[in-house]
Amino acid sequence: MFHYIDGGADDEVTLRRNTSAFDDYELIPSQLNDIESINLKTSLFGKKLDLPFFLSPTGMSRLFHHGKELAVARAAETHGALYCLSTLATTSLEEIAAAHPGPKMFQVYILKDRGLTRELVARCKAAQYDALCLTADTPLAGNRERDLRTGMTMPPRFTLSSLWSFATHPAWAFNFLLSPDFSLANVSHRVDALGGGSMALIDYVNSQFDRTLTWRDAEWLAEEWGGPFVIKGLQSAEDAQRARDIGASAIMISNHGGRQLDGAPAPMDCIEPIRDAVGNDIELIVDGGIRRGNHIVKALALGADACSIGRAYLYGLAAGGEAGVYRSIEILKTETERTMALLGCREVTNLNAAHIVKRR
Repeated sequence: MFHYIDGGADDEVTLRRNTSAFDDYELIPSQLNDIESINLKTSLFGKKLDLPFFLSPTGMSRLFHHGKELAVARAAETHGALYCLSTLATTSLEEIAAAHPGPKMFQVYILKDRGLTRELVARCKAAQYDALCLTADTPLAGNRERDLRTGMTMPPRFTLSSLWSFATHPAWAFNFLLSPDFSLANVSHRVDALGGGSMALIDYVNSQFDRTLTWRDAEWLAEEWGGPFVIKGLQSAEDAQRARDIGASAIMISNHGGRQLDGAPAPMDCIEPIRDAVGNDIELIVDGGIRRGNHIVKALALGADACSIGRAYLYGLAAGGEAGVYRSIEILKTETERTMALLGCREVTNLNAAHIVKRR
């Protein structure tokens, strides 16, 4: 389970680069400023947020902890953080809406079964989600070799060492035995889950990814939704301009956490060229590699409107359920406040190019 969270595609060059890219930028502090109070509040999609970062969509959280996505949503709600739920979640979007009445977003794919995509959009409207996020960088899965070695494939092919690892982690095994049901809750009704089991369900989902998608399909989805619309997985200025032109209100600069195309640029290095290309016409979210509060501050100073975290909270979920997610958010919040204070800037909305420089 650890390697499934921690790993990336091929040689994991992009996975490592996502975080190391932040080291190429230096913060320029301004001294003798009143920093008695630090304000991390910002806005995104027209919604007020208590934090300048939010929890990105990650699939199948039941794998990591029996608290599933509900544990994540409750921790996010306690912190006033936006939470984005994955289509491939093991908790229904309606359950998450009940547990997280604050700002929330749903991540969706345009599937071959357009009826299912329409249904998910309608359910999000009924559950009062604030934004819809289209993932655009998964026409097929990346080559995640760690998963091949550990047996975390579909169907699983566990080795003796991985089975021994399960045996030496009895708490996880015990909780799995107490609640063994594993279901992709938002799509399970499309197949005979009782007759086919979870593998039949995953086979159905895998069969639904469409390699023929174009910008016209993304524009159709934006119109179908009719609200704040985000495209996740863009890294070029040209794609950012296209997203703006078809009606997207924001883009998530992301390479899927280094789990798709190895050799793709780090999101941090994409901020400036994309911001230069689209101006202030569209909101930019940096997704990938964030492990410190100063990473968040650097991304905002460079021109991002917000950041999103995935692995950073999944580690907490796997280690301690809701309490672990809460603590992960708390660590990043505290580090961001400290960085802001040492930078001499009281408001995250005041961060700008004067606060950052790229190292030679």
